[in-house]
Amino acid sequence: MKKILIVGFGDVATRLVKHYAGQAEFVGMIRSADRVAALRALGVTPFVADLDDPQSLRRLPRVDGVFHFAPPPSEGQTDPRTARLLHALTRRGKPGALVYISTSGVYGDCGGNWVTETRAVAPVNGRAVRRVDAERQLRRWGETQRVQVSILRAPGIYASDRLPLERIKRGTPALISKDDSYTNHIHADDLARLAWAALFRGRAQRIYHAVDAHPLKMGDWFDSCADAFNLPRPPRVNRIEAEKVLSEALLSFLRESRQLSNTRATTELRLKYRYPTSDDCLREIKQARGQMLLF
Repeated sequence: MKKILIVGFGDVATRLVKHYAGQAEFVGMIRSADRVAALRALGVTPFVADLDDPQSLRRLPRVDGVFHFAPPPSEGQTDPRTARLLHALTRRGKPGALVYISTSGVYGDCGGNWVTETRAVAPVNGRAVRRVDAERQLRRWGETQRVQVSILRAPGIYASDRLPLERIKRGTPALISKDDSYTNHIHADDLARLAWAALFRGRAQRIYHAVDAHPLKMGDWFDSCADAFNLPRPPRVNRIEAEKVLSEALLSFLRESRQLSNTRATTELRLKYRYPTSDDCLREIKQARGQMLLF
C-alpha cells in the first residue's frame, strides 16, 4: 500500500481521506499537536511540523506521493513554504508524484472569456502572485527531480456547508448582469477526487483546471444559493455603486472575470463529477430540506 503525505490538512484533505480510506496509508502534516487525536480518528498518521520552521521538517517521512494543499504566506511575492517543503522532500527521498492545489486567480482578469490551461498567467493581487511563484517552483523541481507534478487551478470551492449564506442574509449587494463578472466553482468532494485522480493519472508538470462545467455570473450564483434556502435574493447595483458600498476584498473578486474550461481534466484525469454543476448540489440541498420539512 502506498504511503501518501498530505500537507495542509483542511476540509478537502479530510474529504479525500474519507473517500479513499483503505486505499493508501495517509500521513497528515499538521502545525499543532492539538489535532493529533482528530487525525488518528480518521485513520491518518499525524506528523507535527510547520512549513515556516525548516527544522521541524528534518524528520519528514519518506512517502510515495504528496498532496500539497498548504497556502503561501499572507504577504510577499514568493512562497518560501513550498521552497522548504521541496527541499525537505529532496533531502528525505523524493516521491513519485505530487499534486498541488493552486488558484484560478493566477490568470487575472480575462474579460469573461473562456480560458484554457495554455493561457499565460497574469496575476493581479498578491495572493495570485505568490501562487504563481509556487507553481513555478514545483514545475522546475518536478523536471529536475523527475517527479510527476500536477497543478490543479481551483476557483471558488463550495459544499453544503461552504455557501455564501451569511453574505446573502446580510443583504450584501451583487452587480447587475451587464456589469457582473463570471466566476467558476468546484464542489469540495469533486476537488478531492480530482486531486486523487491527478496523483495517479496526471501527466508530468501538467496544469489542470479543477472546475465544474458551469461558469456563472457571480450575482446568479448568489441568487441560486438564496433560492435553495428560500432567502431573499441580494439587491443588485451597478459597478459604480458597488465601488462605494462593497469592501476592497469583495471588489477584488468582482474585478476579475473568466470562464475556465475543464476539458483537460475530464479527458486526461477521466473523472466523472459528482456535481457537474453547482445547480446539482443546490438541487440536492433543496430536496433534502423539503424532506426534512415533511417530518
